[in-house]
Amino acid sequence: MPSTLDFCPFKHILRLMKINITNQESTDFLGDIIIINLFEGVRTPGGATSTMDKALSGIISKLIRKGELSGKLGETVIVHTFGRIKADKVLIVGLGKANDLNVEQIRKAAGAAIKRARKAGARKVGTIAHGAGIGGIEPKQAAQALTEGSLLASYEFKKYKKSDKKPITHLSIVETDRRKIPKFKKGAETGTILAQKQNIARDFINEPGNNLTPEKLELKLKKTIKTLGLTKTIQYQVLKKKDLETLRMGALMSVARGSNNKPAFIVLRYKNARKPLTCLIGKTVTFDSGGISLKSPAGMGLMKGDMSGGAAVIGTTLALAKAKIRVNLMTIIPAVENMPSGTASRPGDVVTAMNKKSIEIISTDAEGRMTLADAICYAEQKKARTIIDIATLTGGCVVALGNVAAAVMGNDQRLIDLLLSCAEKTGEKMWQLPLFKEYEKQIKSDIADVKNSGGRGASAITAGLFLKKFVDKAQWVHIDMAGKEISEEESFYTPKGGTGYGVRTLFELVQKL
Repeated sequence: MPSTLDFCPFKHILRLMKINITNQESTDFLGDIIIINLFEGVRTPGGATSTMDKALSGIISKLIRKGELSGKLGETVIVHTFGRIKADKVLIVGLGKANDLNVEQIRKAAGAAIKRARKAGARKVGTIAHGAGIGGIEPKQAAQALTEGSLLASYEFKKYKKSDKKPITHLSIVETDRRKIPKFKKGAETGTILAQKQNIARDFINEPGNNLTPEKLELKLKKTIKTLGLTKTIQYQVLKKKDLETLRMGALMSVARGSNNKPAFIVLRYKNARKPLTCLIGKTVTFDSGGISLKSPAGMGLMKGDMSGGAAVIGTTLALAKAKIRVNLMTIIPAVENMPSGTASRPGDVVTAMNKKSIEIISTDAEGRMTLADAICYAEQKKARTIIDIATLTGGCVVALGNVAAAVMGNDQRLIDLLLSCAEKTGEKMWQLPLFKEYEKQIKSDIADVKNSGGRGASAITAGLFLKKFVDKAQWVHIDMAGKEISEEESFYTPKGGTGYGVRTLFELVQKL
């Protein structure tokens, strides 16, 4: 009998498959499908794929020779075993070129394989740990990436529309070398936590605006923390409209005043170490109409995703707490709705932020930076040593970097470099933009301390410079993730809809801090 190590503590709320590690040969796995792999350009299979090829009388080699199997990244081919091994079918997934193999390639291959297995109607699936053998990837990292790719690819938002697809109920990572089992277990545990919390972030993003107003977001978050058993671990505080007015958060309130749905400034505290305070801030505009500076109707429905920065810091905080990472953390979720009305702010208005800086409102559609300004001031008041904000902030970021990479800016190059190294590991691409002083003239106001918009030119950079004016003593980094929050097409492990971008990178960054 194979030795089995089970873990999936949140299966009851996240509808995810049960994952286990088994000490056995891939040919001995009893189930619907066993997943193996192939590098692109390989003519003679090696490792576990060679073992499987021999057990199947050379059928994999024949497929390669006939050009029906190339090993291209994400390519999947299924063959029936007809009783030659214990599994009903074998699924071969392409890993791409061997020289390009990294943990992101493993995530992508795992995601492609699990989607194809589900499409084939499999319920019980086994897989080898891609890259952990001849691929040379460290076993823990390989298992973590495999788990992340598999669970992220399995995500569905089924609240409003039932799916007729039957889910995969079990995924077994098979390994013959007992010495690797503990490392596989550790990697899969971390991967499970991260994927589940990223999927929670996706749930928040996919909720329509009418069902995720600031107050409804607050209630949903509180319920999620309770369901995960983290009420004693994470302290929860909500500042309402009167509290924000007392704190003189004029920038944030200038956005909130146009909506009948009141703001909710949510503060989470997770502390289990005597370390300097780290603060995560996520832009959380639950729906962004643009306010008086009304957006075009085309695509406005996607503005439910303008709270994706908040979703990212929520997922990160839950993951850090569940993984018991030692940190002194404050997470700020400044939830507002931006709507046009008789009480909405106007272009030309002047408001004052919490730090007494006056802001001339050029565009009410430059609202996210207004909420972040007061959130940064609040973090400074609480003496945060490090402030990390993430936001779907500017269309300029999409123009510059498309939907591939987020823009990064900040006042501490070491912090920026650390963030970029974390992003490279997690596959959530980021690119640094400069905060040159020459750009500051674009946000200089004749009647206030600063404008909230510097126009179209270098708009992602001028938005970063605007935020920098509210940073006092902290080391600070800003992530503009606009364009990465919602995917309009499926990819390897990302379905259509909310992506949960940022959770894995922020987890890695805070852990290293």
